[in-house]
Amino acid sequence: MSETTAQRKKHRHISPVWLIPLIALLIGGWMLYHTLASRGPEITLIMNNAEGIDAGNTMIKARNVDVGEVTSVSLSEDTSHAVIKARMNPGTDRLLNEETRFWVVKPRIGREGISGLNTVLSGAYIQLQPGHSDNAQESFEMLEQPPVAPPDAKGLRLHLTSAAAGSLNVGDPVLFQGFTVGRVENLEFDTEDRVVHYQLFIQEPYEDLVTSNTRFWLASGINFDLTSEGFSLGLGSLESLVSGGVTFGVPEDIPPGEPVGADSNMVFSLYSDEENALQGSFSHYLRYVVMIDDTVRGLSRGAPVEYRGVRIGTVDTVPYRIDLLQENQVEGFRIPVLIRIEPQRLQAKVDEESLKDWRARIRSMFDHGLRASLKTGNLFTGALFVDTNFVDNPPEQTLTEYNGVTVFPSEPGSFAQIEQKVTGLLDKLNNLPVESSLNRLDSTLASSESLIKELNETASSLNEVLNDESTRGLPSDVQRTLRSIEQTLSSYSSEAPAYGELTSTLKSLEQLMRSLQPAARTISEKPNSLIFNRGEIQDPQPRARP
Repeated sequence: MSETTAQRKKHRHISPVWLIPLIALLIGGWMLYHTLASRGPEITLIMNNAEGIDAGNTMIKARNVDVGEVTSVSLSEDTSHAVIKARMNPGTDRLLNEETRFWVVKPRIGREGISGLNTVLSGAYIQLQPGHSDNAQESFEMLEQPPVAPPDAKGLRLHLTSAAAGSLNVGDPVLFQGFTVGRVENLEFDTEDRVVHYQLFIQEPYEDLVTSNTRFWLASGINFDLTSEGFSLGLGSLESLVSGGVTFGVPEDIPPGEPVGADSNMVFSLYSDEENALQGSFSHYLRYVVMIDDTVRGLSRGAPVEYRGVRIGTVDTVPYRIDLLQENQVEGFRIPVLIRIEPQRLQAKVDEESLKDWRARIRSMFDHGLRASLKTGNLFTGALFVDTNFVDNPPEQTLTEYNGVTVFPSEPGSFAQIEQKVTGLLDKLNNLPVESSLNRLDSTLASSESLIKELNETASSLNEVLNDESTRGLPSDVQRTLRSIEQTLSSYSSEAPAYGELTSTLKSLEQLMRSLQPAARTISEKPNSLIFNRGEIQDPQPRARP
């Protein structure tokens, strides 16, 4: 009996009632595992400002599909940024890698217009742009601005470098002949090299426009250039006028080159304008120093170097290492100007071997009289340029160097030549015996004054004689005498010889008196006519004899 009772007590300890909580525990554990297993990953988002982000309400979307939700928003320990925790939906693990990008979608006003208006009522949300990397990641830094193009967008991504920081912004257009073909994707400033690195995205199918000989320069919208050749004004598109941008192209007289391709690691330079981009194409050049006797006011960097009107080079530095003038007394204190002779302007293909031939050719030109001088390119602006030409009877030239650079023989410019001629003329004038000539002239003037004084005294005496009453009555007395003689002779016979002789004498005397009458009348009316011109002779007036 006792053995049977013990067996019954043993069966009571394994009662089926205890199976129910065990089964419930197993089901709960399975449900907990299922819940944890089916829940998506948790990610951390870092951003400077959590404006518009609300835990439990802000959704994470990809292509307008909900893929997660913000669970918490907090401040970092150093209070430098906001930390956002978000729970992703199951199956979104493949979207999270090192190329994935996040940014906040909210109303924005940008260069391309207004975007995000649909969030005015629904509120801001976080946009997810999937990446294609194999390296998983759970912590991300959110972008301040939406990316220009997704990583898988078809096109070409380029890298540019420039020393002008802040010239471009993300989203600025990339132009080709005024047509927008891409955007500026990213920019970073390297504090060590002090250069800016830009990343550009060229849309398909325009990626083939970028070749190995392509040059990039800033598009300012308005381009006003005032040089020695005149001034030019260029207007870009309305978008580039407002925000600027980048434009590119292949300079003239240069082969187009081969397309760079998407796998190329080629880095391009960003120039300030088209002219500098063109100058960047002439990578092979010869450097010379021109010692200038004239003023260099009006000569600036980038001015042309010409040969009989054809541009062959560019002014590089004005002045060039002027601090060495005290150490190098060979050229005195003339102003050194560094120039570049660019054979690529005259020859399509130039290499190191070609440069040697050009250097020898220019050296031979020096011996035949090739000289450089400054000339005015624009009278309105006063801009100068360097002109090269051959001179007649050149003096023997010995080539020298300035700071290790060959000196280009020069001669004074047109203004300096005029100045030299004027200076020579003034020197000749200074050497003339002007003082002795002036002394002789003074003595001559004194003699002339004494002569004029004597003439004045003579004229005064003559006027007194002519103004005498006896002198004025002389013609009437002569006429009375003639009448008396005529009465006396009338008593003589006409047949006597004395009568004929006397008659002839009287006729001659009468003719003489008639000739003297105008002179006497003139003297009576104008006594000084004996010395000065008596003026125009008037026709005699007929009148009766008294």
